[in-house]
Amino acid sequence: MSESDPDDEKPPDELYLEKLQVPKGGTDKTPELLTPVVHGLSDKWRNYVIRFIFTWLMIGAFCVIIYLGPYALMVITLAVQWKCFQEIINIGYSVYRVHGCGLKVSHFYSLFIFDKCNFTISSLPWFRSLSWYFLITSNYFFYGESLVDYSSVIVNRFEVFKWLINYHRFLSFSMYIIGFVWFVLSLVKKYYMRQFSLFAWTHVALLIVVTQSYLIIQNIFEGMIWFIVPVSMIVCNDVMAYMFGFFFGRTPLIKLSPKKTWEGFIGGGISTVLFGLIISYYLCQFPLFVCPTEYSDETNSTWSSFGLDCEPSYLFQIQIYKVPSSFGLSQIFGIPDTLNIYPFQLHSLSMSIFSSVIGPFGGFFASGFKRAFKIKDFGDIIPGHGGILDRFDCQFLMATFVNVYIASFIRTPLPQKLLQQVLTLKPEQQLQLYNALRDSLTNRGILQIIRG
Repeated sequence: MSESDPDDEKPPDELYLEKLQVPKGGTDKTPELLTPVVHGLSDKWRNYVIRFIFTWLMIGAFCVIIYLGPYALMVITLAVQWKCFQEIINIGYSVYRVHGCGLKVSHFYSLFIFDKCNFTISSLPWFRSLSWYFLITSNYFFYGESLVDYSSVIVNRFEVFKWLINYHRFLSFSMYIIGFVWFVLSLVKKYYMRQFSLFAWTHVALLIVVTQSYLIIQNIFEGMIWFIVPVSMIVCNDVMAYMFGFFFGRTPLIKLSPKKTWEGFIGGGISTVLFGLIISYYLCQFPLFVCPTEYSDETNSTWSSFGLDCEPSYLFQIQIYKVPSSFGLSQIFGIPDTLNIYPFQLHSLSMSIFSSVIGPFGGFFASGFKRAFKIKDFGDIIPGHGGILDRFDCQFLMATFVNVYIASFIRTPLPQKLLQQVLTLKPEQQLQLYNALRDSLTNRGILQIIRG
């Protein structure tokens, strides 16, 4: 008698999940338009062709959105966030069939009996409405914070919006309290476990999706290059890892994702580092990509005050770096003793290493999550790829890293951002600040030097 694999000894709740009719993902979905193209191909090559076509379609769409500017990127980020939230919540709906619905428990964990499930989400009063209400509330708080930080001056020019800025956090808290009270009043005795479980599920989804999208918006405000380069790195790593794994993959990488191989992991990592250096060098040459989204009061036009034209900072100006002679690179590879590169390219190395080494673990996490609920993809909106979350599972992790990296190693106090806060003050407060600053500069002898 052979020993059974511990992974094959499934608990009763997993066995019941297998009985649920969970819709298949989009990786097996073939659009009617492409049916003649992939007809007669094996499943492996059919999936490769569909995935290849839609990958380049998404890359093309991404380039168009970049061309439209930072505000278009923010709108798309919000749309992606809503779709990801929907996909997570839809999976959460199936969880409740397990909690007290598909299983009857007796003798305190000693006996599990499967029972027919008549429970539906409609049995929970107001749950769908509450889930989306909390999403709207979270977005109002986070996106409102961005509006206050970066656009408060322009919004303050409209009297109707002034009170929204002044009491933004109080209004956000009030909206959440309304949702909280709404949830408590909707509790039904026989559904306590399911309702509280879904309440927790919703908040975890908000933490994963809304918070990360907020960080993406913050990165865009620092300059579109801080969004484009990390996102492109994840895309490059995903594409090249798939290519190397498809053609050369032999050695499995991790059990959570059986199709991932060491060959794909290493090939994707090396490709991402090289790609990061190249795209960083190219984008650093354009103020459109490197200038932060800042307010300028020097123009009479309201919306043109948020231009993307500036004097590039040190990070985006060519610098000369001397190669240590101890490396012996000039003798071995013929590399010159000095290198003329953008400092941002050195920072891109950190991002490319993270995206190629740690980034895939976001995908592994998503793979484990899907395996736990016996689904192949989060959705089927993108043929050959699955759902939106299937394409953005690594992006959220990358966005957090970039935001932390900027805050830790890059960001310095910016005069323009301080000016935004000053211009929101009352005239008498601005005058008081001016006099205090003038006296301080005079006492330190700085004001006289500038006048001279």
